[in-house]
Amino acid sequence: MAFSKASVRDADVKGRRVLVRVDFNVPLKDGEVVDDTRIRAALPTLELLRERGAALVLASHLGRPGGEAVPELSMAPVAARLEELLGVNVTLAPKVIGAEVEMAAGCLGPGEIVLLENTRFEPGETKNDPMLAGSLAALANVYVNDAFGAAHRAHASTEGVAQHLPGYAGLLLEREVSELTKVVEDPVRPLVVVLGGAKVSDKVGVIDRFLDVADQILIGGAMCFSFFKAQGKEIGSSLFDEESVEAAREALAKAAESDCELTLPVDLVLGREFSADTERKELDGIEVPEGWMGLDVGPKTGALYAAAVAGAGTVLWNGPMGAFEMEPFAGGTRAVAEAVAAASGKTVVGGGDSVAAMVEFGLADRVDWLSTGGGASLELLEGKKLPGVEALIDAKVPAPDGDQEDQ
Repeated sequence: MAFSKASVRDADVKGRRVLVRVDFNVPLKDGEVVDDTRIRAALPTLELLRERGAALVLASHLGRPGGEAVPELSMAPVAARLEELLGVNVTLAPKVIGAEVEMAAGCLGPGEIVLLENTRFEPGETKNDPMLAGSLAALANVYVNDAFGAAHRAHASTEGVAQHLPGYAGLLLEREVSELTKVVEDPVRPLVVVLGGAKVSDKVGVIDRFLDVADQILIGGAMCFSFFKAQGKEIGSSLFDEESVEAAREALAKAAESDCELTLPVDLVLGREFSADTERKELDGIEVPEGWMGLDVGPKTGALYAAAVAGAGTVLWNGPMGAFEMEPFAGGTRAVAEAVAAASGKTVVGGGDSVAAMVEFGLADRVDWLSTGGGASLELLEGKKLPGVEALIDAKVPAPDGDQEDQ
C-alpha cells in the first residue's frame, strides 16, 4: 500500500517558515547527548527543507517533565549536537511559545534554524490543548511531522497543530510508515517475528495481528514466563503479571487454531536475583526451581531462533530476549541480533531496546530498517491509526482525466 499522506517533497516551502516536529527525545548524561541516532534520522528532512529555502522552527519533547520547566530536560544539549551535525548555527528559543519565541521565529532567514524548548514544559502539550496548538501554528506557514516516535500521541505539537496549518510527512515518518506497513501487508515469506520484552499485555495486539499474518512467532524475554504460567509450568520467581498470563492464554488458544507457529524457549539462563553479579546457572528445560528467576533464553533457544531467522524471507524483531544490559544475561539477545544482522531476508528492527541492542553489539548498520519508534511501531503493526499521521493532508493522486484531486 502506497503512503497516503502528502510528503515534504510536495510542499512549497521557499521563503516560508516551516514548523518541523522532530523526535529529539534522546538520552542525556552530564548535560550531553549520549546517543544521537534520532537526531541523525531527522537530518535528511531538515537538509531538504534548508536546500529549498525554508526557515526552520523545530519542536520536540524530551523526557517527561510533567508540564514544568525542568532544567535537566532542556533542549540545550540537543541544540548543541544538532549544530555540530548540520554545521550551521542552531538558536535555542527560551520557551516553547510567547513573544520572545515569536520574535526569534520572525527574524529567521532562509536556511536558518531555531529549536524550541522542550514542548512538554508546557502542560497543554500532552493534553492537546487547542490554545497551545494555535500558538505553535502561529510561528510558521507550513507544518512537517517527522517525529515517528511520537506519532501515536495526539499531542498539541503532533496532532493539534495540523488542524491549523497544512501538514506534510517528513522523509523519516514517510519511510517508517512504509517499511512497517510492508512487513504486515506485503512481506517476503516466510515472515518470522521475534518478540521479547517484559509484558505480553503490552504486545498482545501485535501477537494477535501476527498470528493472522506471520509464519512463525518466536517469544523471548520475560514475557515467556506468562506463557509458561498459562501452561501451568513452574516459573520460580521469574517476572510476570496476571494480566499478561490471561493474554498469553488467549494467544496460545488462537495459535492452536492458526497457521502461524508460536514458538517458546526450550532452555533458560537463571539468576538468584536481578543483578549482573548474582549467582547464574543454565537450565536445560523451562521449569524454573524455587528461588531462581529466568533472566535470558538459553543457548539451545538462541540457536533455534537464529536458525529460524536465517531461513526467513522477512524478519521483524521487537524486544530483547533477556536482561541484555547485564553481560551474564546478554547471550540470547546477542544470538538473535547476530542472526538478524546475518540474515539474507528483509530485516526490520523496532522498539528502543532492540535497537539499543543492535547498536551495543555493533550491528546496527547491518539491518535493512532500524525503526526509531517504540510505541508508535507497535501501534502501527497492530493496525491502529496514528493520530500524528492521520492529521496530515492526503497525498494528491492523478485523476482519470489527468487532473489532480485529493485522495
